Parts: sequence; C-alpha cells; structure tokens
Amino acid sequence: MTRPLSDSQQQAWRAFVESSWALHTRLEEDLRATTGLSMADFHVMVALSEAPGHRVRMGELASRLVFSPSRCTYQITSMVKRGLVSRQSCSDDGRGQEAVLTDAGMAALTAAAPLHLATVRETFIDDLDDAEIAAITRVFGRLGPRLRSLPVTA
Repeated sequence: MTRPLSDSQQQAWRAFVESSWALHTRLEEDLRATTGLSMADFHVMVALSEAPGHRVRMGELASRLVFSPSRCTYQITSMVKRGLVSRQSCSDDGRGQEAVLTDAGMAALTAAAPLHLATVRETFIDDLDDAEIAAITRVFGRLGPRLRSLPVTA
C-alpha cells in the first residue's frame, strides 16, 4: 500500500494541481480568444519552427510534445485542414510522415507569440522573483525528462 502524503506534501500537491490547472485554463482561453489557436496548436508550431527545415517526423513530434501517436495524428490533421501545417513523406526514407510548418502557420505563430507572451508574463512570470523562477526551473528541469520518458498510454 502506498504511504499517504504528509500534510505539507498534500498542501504542495494541491497547490500545484489547482494552480497549474487554473494557469493552463487561462493560457488556453486567452490564446483562443486572441488568436483562435489552442495551446496544442501553438506548441506544435513552436516545435516545428525550431526544427531544421521546420519539419519533424510524426513519432518524434508526438514524443517531444508528450502526445500519444493518435493524438498527434488528430492534432496534425486538424492543423492541416486549417493550413497551418502540411504532412509530407519523410525526406530521408520516404516511409514515415513528417509534419511541416507552412508559411501560413509561421505567420500565425509570429502573430500569436507576443500575445501569448503577454499572458504568460501576466499570469505567471511577473509574479515570481528570481529565486522562485530558479526553483521552478530546477524542479521541473529534473522531473520533466523522467516524465517524458514514461510511455504515453492514451
């Protein structure tokens, strides 16, 4: 049987869960209201914009974004319909598929980025001091790689 959380652990866990859900909801709502993009759209476009040739194999993209393969396929299909990305055969072997950021997708990302940044600053960054930012970076910099290495089940 798993040990129960101590009072301080329970307080930390609840504060994290409730605040992170509220933050994600606010970021999602503001991004949709100002740009029409979802957080998933935005993160896909960021990942593609940072990749060589603005293209990433679908499996690698799913892994990077911690999406199941089916969720990644659904997301990319939705974005293809809106002209934000295209899907192409892999240039190196032709068997796999790559998601490729289109010019329209890059324009949408370029327009959305400053609006999203303003919300990130207003709801998160500007309320933290340097020590708090360092602590968050240290904690999630350590947890993130382990969490991303776990299999995505749905």
